[in-house]
Amino acid sequence: MKIALIQTNPVIGDFRRNLAAMLDWLARARDRGCDLAVFPELSLCGYPPQDLLERPAFVRGHDLALAELLDKAHGIKVVCGILERSSTPGRLHNSCALLAGGTVVATARKRLLPTYDVFDERRYFEPGEASRPVEIDGRTFGLTVCEDIWNDKDAVATRLYPDDPLEELLREAPGRPEILINIAASPYQLGKRDEKLRIFGTVCRKYRVPLVYVNQVGGQDSLVFDGASFVLDHRGEPAGMAACFREDMLVAEWRSGGWRIEDGGKTEMVAAEPAAEVLAALTAGTADYVRKCGFAKVVLGLSGGIDSALAAVIACRALGPDNVMGIAMPSPYSSPESVEDALQLAENLGIDVQVVPITEAFTTLLATLQPLFGELPADLTEQNLQARIRGLILMAVSNKFNRLLLSTGNKSELAVGYCTLYGDMNGGLAVISDAPKEMVYAMARYVNREREIIPARTLAKPPSAELAPNQRDDDDLPPYPLLDRILTLYLEENLSVAEIVGRGFDPAAVADVVRRINRNEYKRKQAPLGLKVTSKAFGYGRRYPTAQNFSEEPPV
Repeated sequence: MKIALIQTNPVIGDFRRNLAAMLDWLARARDRGCDLAVFPELSLCGYPPQDLLERPAFVRGHDLALAELLDKAHGIKVVCGILERSSTPGRLHNSCALLAGGTVVATARKRLLPTYDVFDERRYFEPGEASRPVEIDGRTFGLTVCEDIWNDKDAVATRLYPDDPLEELLREAPGRPEILINIAASPYQLGKRDEKLRIFGTVCRKYRVPLVYVNQVGGQDSLVFDGASFVLDHRGEPAGMAACFREDMLVAEWRSGGWRIEDGGKTEMVAAEPAAEVLAALTAGTADYVRKCGFAKVVLGLSGGIDSALAAVIACRALGPDNVMGIAMPSPYSSPESVEDALQLAENLGIDVQVVPITEAFTTLLATLQPLFGELPADLTEQNLQARIRGLILMAVSNKFNRLLLSTGNKSELAVGYCTLYGDMNGGLAVISDAPKEMVYAMARYVNREREIIPARTLAKPPSAELAPNQRDDDDLPPYPLLDRILTLYLEENLSVAEIVGRGFDPAAVADVVRRINRNEYKRKQAPLGLKVTSKAFGYGRRYPTAQNFSEEPPV
């Protein structure tokens, strides 16, 4: 049997577009002689549709698209993700459906509905009952949806649910599935692909069953889906993988206990270095967010620093240099070298760049505020004023030229509030807000691996906001390598202050970082949406109260 694994990049709620894309891929699969085409989870409506699922018109639109798919999917059987109405009024099932001969032949309803991190499926869906194997052209298949394959006691360290749908489906019995199909919309994070291969490989070896795994691809708000659909044999060995971060079709034929892959499907399985992988994810997420929100062009501030330089590189990769504008806005404290580096970066990238000095505006505002401020000494107020002038200029350019403003702050700064509300935090998308500073440097070095695109001086000079004379980030913050290690332990591994200190970190430094994180939740609540690439990003997947008084202190 020849199977087409088709990873699509849907636009949520654009049923016409999504249906047309699926029909186009089906035509290609038929031309390749495929017997079965497999699409991702909720492939007609896109994932995650969130509260659109509460709108009856949205569900009706899905049903009309499904009816047309059934009518036009000739000459090939289809497995795809659909919405099904539940017996509970207003509730739905997230289902995997087999379509053949113009009808829905069978469905398997998702049973394990995640509610952690960025997921909130119990808000919308009812869990399904145990599913039964289905027969397709004389072979028996087990249909599963995403999370239902992630709860095997021998494959995961911590089980999140008491039930294991896979165990029930694959018990030794007449009609036991010969091949397992899992359709998914599994968001990307660094290291997750290797985890999938390990977990799914364990399942395949345990039950001696091969697996077809098809994942959504593309950016959707803060989430990025990497695709990377694959097939595993009954020994858990990967035989072929589709492309990462783009639509693709992998054709795999099951023959006598093994997969035969057409057209070199193994080439994408070479593991990329982390910096390259995260860069690809951010590029895909930026491209899709900008275009799916109806923009074609972007603008961003160019300071001559590493963060804005990397954000500009990502924007160019995502949208092309002709669609990227940089604005350099030197202040009284900007070094000539920073302006030179910003202009050199723009030249290297081939983007439009404009220089708009802010000294005159800054001086005018200081004079305007002098009657209020009197003889009070300068402090963060004057630094923030410069950032807000720049934010004002960037928003004006965004409005006037219909360009989406990209914010350029990194995760390390956002975590501890080293950023200015209504200033450098302005924007419609925070491109690198889930990339710690050390990862930013790693990506910049990767960008420069063949030729200098980001000026060498940008990578070499100490990071500085340049909002005061001779200012350096490490005057106020721990050095970034230390800061990033503490942030990872606290935010991603969820360790307490005492546990982090127990790993050899200075108690005062840890307590200071954690206090900053807690104190600046109000800023992050007002930050633009950012692209998620780590296991715990700020935003929808990290829901902490803004007004709270819980604190963690190091042991005395």
